[in-house]
Amino acid sequence: MADLSRRALLRGTGGLGVTGALAAMTGCGVPPAYVGAADRGGPDRSARDRRLVFANWPLYIDVDDHHKQRRPTLDAFERRNGISVTYTEEINDNDEFFGKISPALMNHQSTGRDLIVMSDWMCARFVRLGWVQEMDRAAQPHVARHLDPLLRSPHFDPGRRHSVPWQSGITGIAYNRKKLGREIRHTADLWKNDLRGRVTLLSGLDESFALLMQGDGVDITRWTADDFHRMTDRIRRLVSRGHIRRFTGNDYIKDLDSGDVLAAQAYSGDVIQLQADNPDIEFVVPEEGAELWAESLLIPDLAEHKRNAERLIDYYYRPEVAADLAAWVNYVCPVPAARDVLASSRDRERAALAEDPLIFPDDAMRKRLAIARDITSKERAEFAKEWNGIVGL
Repeated sequence: MADLSRRALLRGTGGLGVTGALAAMTGCGVPPAYVGAADRGGPDRSARDRRLVFANWPLYIDVDDHHKQRRPTLDAFERRNGISVTYTEEINDNDEFFGKISPALMNHQSTGRDLIVMSDWMCARFVRLGWVQEMDRAAQPHVARHLDPLLRSPHFDPGRRHSVPWQSGITGIAYNRKKLGREIRHTADLWKNDLRGRVTLLSGLDESFALLMQGDGVDITRWTADDFHRMTDRIRRLVSRGHIRRFTGNDYIKDLDSGDVLAAQAYSGDVIQLQADNPDIEFVVPEEGAELWAESLLIPDLAEHKRNAERLIDYYYRPEVAADLAAWVNYVCPVPAARDVLASSRDRERAALAEDPLIFPDDAMRKRLAIARDITSKERAEFAKEWNGIVGL
């Protein structure tokens, strides 16, 4: 099973930094760093050079319990396809990695990587800038057949032509049912008096805004600037009254576990792990809805092994492979067909994962999940400044 610390890494700052500087350059026209479709591909060496370079986040792939350098699903891909994979765990932050490879991409140079994994809000920037290549879906039959319909067409990449989810998750509410003494069913339940000073929200703009808007009844697939400002006005008032204890990264886990905090904006994958040690912790998708997000695979411009990368992506969409990965990382599996694979397992613990709605959301939960429209480059500077002023960044 994945360690809790992985999610601490899986977020960006939500601030300006390198991406803010790029956004400021865009003005109203075509971004100076934009790469046209005709210039994104290069000579593909896949047929004669049977390898690829895959950059991912730490603790985001299955590992052999007895040999930590072995990654069973990836090792099986290499044996099956005769393709050697150089796998690196070099992505620790969305903005940091963007800054690391952006000089090459904006200058139309190879990054030295054939496959990377980014949070979808960051994927949106890569797609808008023309820094990733369109994939050949005809060569990816398992993706075409098994990708979860809920994840097929995000606002930034209709039809998922440039991106494929690696894993997915839900940003909802985690709370200590026993200590609180009541249920939480709505986002507005967080603002009741018995939770004053005992609530935390996520500090990152991209991680936090959608759920809070949904609590106001907003359709996050087409939210507006007015929706955003109405939400921030509410949060600003709650902060001034001392209702919100603080804004957090992954450290809300410690606060929930200790009882210092009774409710927190939280990630579904974290809560699965937390519940193993504290069964009083519950995760809820509010009646108004919650955000479904993904970290997705991208093939950067001028990748030298595009076909090999496409084969690896399609391999992970085989239900039996997706099941092995889901059993280890415990996030929402983007391959619903993997559920039947796990359910048929003779291992009781593994089979039980098939019934966990935080890995395979049930129909009632799926109806309340939505992928948020991403924050555009024109919006980001203004919205990040406003949000960071509230959070104290």
